[in-house]
Amino acid sequence: MNKKQRKVLIRIIIAAVLMVVLLLLPLEEGSWLRFALFLIPYFVIGYDILKKAFKGIMNRQVFDENFLMAVATIGAMALGEYTEGVAVMLFYQIGELFQSYAVGKSRRNISALMDIRPDYANIMVDGKLQQVDPDEVAIGTEIIVQPGEKIPIDGIVIDGKSSLDTSALTGESVPRTAGVDSEVLSGCINMTGVLTIRTTKEFGESTASKILDLVENASSKKSQPENFISKFARVYTPVVCYLAVALALLPPIMLLIIGKDPLWSQWLYRALTFLVISCPCALVISIPLTFFAGIGGASKAGVLVKGSNYLELLSRTKVVVLDKTGTLTEGVFEVTEIHPVGISSDKLLEFAALAESFSNHPISKSVKDAYKKTALGLDIEQSSSERISDVKEISGHGVEAKVDGMQVDCGNIKLMQSLGIKVDEAPTSGTVIHVAVDKEYRGYILISDKLKSTSADAVAAMKLAGIRKIVMLTGDNKEVADSVAKELRLDDYYAELLPADKVTKVEELLEQISDKEQLLFVGDGINDAPVLSRADIGVAMGALGSDAAIEAADVVLMDDDPMKIAKSIGISKKCMRIVYENIYFAIGIKVACLILGAVGIANMWFAIFADVGVMVLAVLNAIRALRVK
Repeated sequence: MNKKQRKVLIRIIIAAVLMVVLLLLPLEEGSWLRFALFLIPYFVIGYDILKKAFKGIMNRQVFDENFLMAVATIGAMALGEYTEGVAVMLFYQIGELFQSYAVGKSRRNISALMDIRPDYANIMVDGKLQQVDPDEVAIGTEIIVQPGEKIPIDGIVIDGKSSLDTSALTGESVPRTAGVDSEVLSGCINMTGVLTIRTTKEFGESTASKILDLVENASSKKSQPENFISKFARVYTPVVCYLAVALALLPPIMLLIIGKDPLWSQWLYRALTFLVISCPCALVISIPLTFFAGIGGASKAGVLVKGSNYLELLSRTKVVVLDKTGTLTEGVFEVTEIHPVGISSDKLLEFAALAESFSNHPISKSVKDAYKKTALGLDIEQSSSERISDVKEISGHGVEAKVDGMQVDCGNIKLMQSLGIKVDEAPTSGTVIHVAVDKEYRGYILISDKLKSTSADAVAAMKLAGIRKIVMLTGDNKEVADSVAKELRLDDYYAELLPADKVTKVEELLEQISDKEQLLFVGDGINDAPVLSRADIGVAMGALGSDAAIEAADVVLMDDDPMKIAKSIGISKKCMRIVYENIYFAIGIKVACLILGAVGIANMWFAIFADVGVMVLAVLNAIRALRVK
């Protein structure tokens, strides 16, 4: 409980004690002394509500819950119902305190994620460690992270070995080992050894900063229920105020016309009771709180949702489209076979590695890694800058470059066909890189990938979550795609696609679904930004290192586990279920109580419990969205 909440609690206790004491004193009903004494607990508990109501009137924003409470309680005090006037304020403040505590709990759950923000970075100055602001650390600076400290900026480990706690980023409790050449992300906690890290990004572009920016801005993108509640409250509050005025005036006037006692005080009391019951706190508070809790619960599970509107769209997902490499498969390619034509295996691998040396694609990396394992490949970074020129990457085909003055074309069969080069028949069990030197075919290199251990379970979990169609898109050949699709029991697949073809396929699938259904695309973030943007919901998987994916995606999964897809859909469905439970419950109870108040069955005590009780139950229901299994 924070300082502000403690102050409210103290005021509640003081006001409650004063009210009980006054009820025990033998004060004459209707006396000025009784009125003056009851004003003390009334102002102790309600001065801030009266102040907010007055400010609202001055700012021409009259109709809100503060105005309703102020009018109802002042009216009750004027009618001599001092106990009820104080009690309305007292129980309203209890409800507000409860709601504030619930919001605080949601914020504290998200604050675990916010704790990834590092306060400082250690750099070595004149042989001594010096703490500096992470904003001041330039790219390429060597920073030192000691055990127990957060990694402040993304970088590469150049010295040391340690276990890293990545739970704040990924939601996973199992530590990860980092050693020399390991890429490490800001926000992780160094658990054991001292690490020396060369930074690869500025602080503002690092993972922790991007994640915090996503979460902090999530509340700006509102869902349909939130927009509905905002519009509903703007119309509802003035309407019930006018109805209360009508209830206070019309029946007495009608009674006067027919010659009966108008019973002014009785009808005014009913109107005031009507106002207390009508307060829309339960709706106005619980709906945004539910989405806030849902986003917080998802963050704890390692799923970043950029706004409550995307949480709502996730719940309506019926078609999931998956990229293959890096999403369903490990994305860790290894050279498994080398088939040279007219040259040695090492020379073929050298041509391919040098031509691919400036590419960051996983397939290129696997070729370079294989070359580094040979005696000639140890100095690939140095030799590539001296021996290579005129590098050109051809999207979806491969790369061409000048190596030692010779034209090297390195890529798939489409590249060879476009150059009119006849190729040898290659196996279909993996990715094949064909190599031509000066338009002469020099063989191929076979690179294999493998399925993630959780991919099959993830597909099954999506089916259980209500997904009716799961489709895979890949640039790989049909034989590889068919093998993966059968093993994972996918509904359909499309192979040999260029990045632009993936967008076209997603657009075709979008045309096949109804307006109430949503299509979700999941990619590894390397070249999927266009498709992520085109889908109803774009999900970047394990894309912490990909700025383009984080920018383009609506949802970011913090690790490479495809099981998180079904989990994020499950979280969204639970959240939306709670939202609609609260809407139906709050509106239903309100309407019933308003009718009872208008006909005189419900008194102000009933109104108090109807208002505060409904709000407390709705808030309790809302914070269930924080709990993620």
